Amino acid sequence: QVFGIQLNKEVELSAQAKERHILKIQTLLCDMLLRGSPVGIFTQSPTVLDLVQCDGAALYYRNQFTLLGMTPSEVQIRDIIGWMLENHDGSTGLSTDSLMEAGYPGAAVLGDAICGMAAIRISSKDFIFWFRSHTAKEIKWGGAKHEPADRETDGGRKMHPRSSFKT
Repeated sequence: QVFGIQLNKEVELSAQAKERHILKIQTLLCDMLLRGSPVGIFTQSPTVLDLVQCDGAALYYRNQFTLLGMTPSEVQIRDIIGWMLENHDGSTGLSTDSLMEAGYPGAAVLGDAICGMAAIRISSKDFIFWFRSHTAKEIKWGGAKHEPADRETDGGRKMHPRSSFKT
């Protein structure tokens, strides 16, 4: 029981430290934004990549691009902006785990390198983007799907993970 309490305290302290770190970065980035153009949050340390767990970020500001990490090309980002303005013009942002599932027609060309995206509009024509690559999830089942049929023991009935719900 003492070990459980200690472990719980360690987890809480770790979460608090992480939250303080994020708040510190957030404060620094907001200060940079207030002092000048949004380009500073991409070119000075800390950057927007330090705030959000992502593979890349892009700023489209006054018809200029600033790219960090893994991002689509400038041409592809212009295409994403056009799609957003056409399909999500009334919103101030967009967040999706999958551009393909969100209906972006150029998603197949981006491949697995760019799958998820968060975008915010900082003015009528300026945007900040965060991009994530595709992450596959593997689910391991308790039963052995490809093993031969269940062997019967003890009177012919034995419960197995794949047959336990049979009626």
